[in-house]
Amino acid sequence: MTAPTTNLGHVLVTGGAGFIGCALSQVLADRADSWVVVDNLHPQVHPGGQRPNALHAAARLIVADVTDPSTFEALEQTPTTVIHLAAETGTGQSLHQASRHGLVNVVGTTRLTDWLSTRDSRPTHVLLTSSRAVYGEGAWRGSDGQLRYPGQRSHAMLESGEWDFSDSTAVPMRADLVAPAPTSVYGATKLAQEHVLAAWCQSEAVPLSVFRLQNVYGPGQSLTNPYTGIVTLFSRLAKAKEQIPVYEDGQIIRDFVFIDDIVSALAAGLQHPADTVRTLDVGSGAASSILELARLLSELHGAPEPRITGQFRDGDVRHALADITRTTAELGYRPGHDLRAGVLALQDWMDEEASR
Repeated sequence: MTAPTTNLGHVLVTGGAGFIGCALSQVLADRADSWVVVDNLHPQVHPGGQRPNALHAAARLIVADVTDPSTFEALEQTPTTVIHLAAETGTGQSLHQASRHGLVNVVGTTRLTDWLSTRDSRPTHVLLTSSRAVYGEGAWRGSDGQLRYPGQRSHAMLESGEWDFSDSTAVPMRADLVAPAPTSVYGATKLAQEHVLAAWCQSEAVPLSVFRLQNVYGPGQSLTNPYTGIVTLFSRLAKAKEQIPVYEDGQIIRDFVFIDDIVSALAAGLQHPADTVRTLDVGSGAASSILELARLLSELHGAPEPRITGQFRDGDVRHALADITRTTAELGYRPGHDLRAGVLALQDWMDEEASR
């Protein structure tokens, strides 16, 4: 990972004690005049409620909630750079905890912009980590060459085992080619975050970088959060020699991107701010099926062959893959880890954690 060579000034990182925030701090915190982290240490991510060891020692941690206006009002330093990571995650969880997702992801963002306005503060750069969930099922191209947006797969469609959209092929997700059309509450609130910040930043002439991340995994990811990610979940099952259940027909497609590659992309984005508002996609650029992931982990740990169950979750996206050509062209971003290398690094880290 290459850190920026220029000083980032006074940095405010919301949600900065989480998986991505800690990894980012290890690369960038000593390149700033100050690195202030606001995080509520949510028990789902931080069961002990303690400062994570992975957060850089130079980071000043303020335990507070972004939905509370007094959180920002108590901050003394006006930020030069704002990195907005704070968000409630979990696609399935968001359907039944929609209010909490709306409060954190949307109201938490407006609390931030209101505070900046009150301070008459204009950061030199705002960076938002958004999600591939804003695309929903994204765009599919029919055999006639026409692009279409099929929307969410219906319950009846899934119940009958009709996993794909007929006579169509999924199009990789790229912000300038594929329009957002979220099919989850989480995705809708992340898109709202993008819109809120774009409206404020454009009005105030503040550069904004929006990075739509694919499925992030790797060392440092929570091992207790049930919504933390499928790579860690499958790893735990395989390590226990349990058979991994695989939903649908096993051919759900995901773009698994290693945490070090995410940090590299964000660091490059901070080194080269946008002139106005830019939206870029960050992934590995490689499609992997859920069955492929499950087989890899089962093979590594000598676990039973994964079992395709035919089960499904309403609202799940069938095909998610980033087209990273623009990100590479603008930032020089090139992922350094394929799925096998990243998964092996995660297993080593999990072994180390288990031995502590």
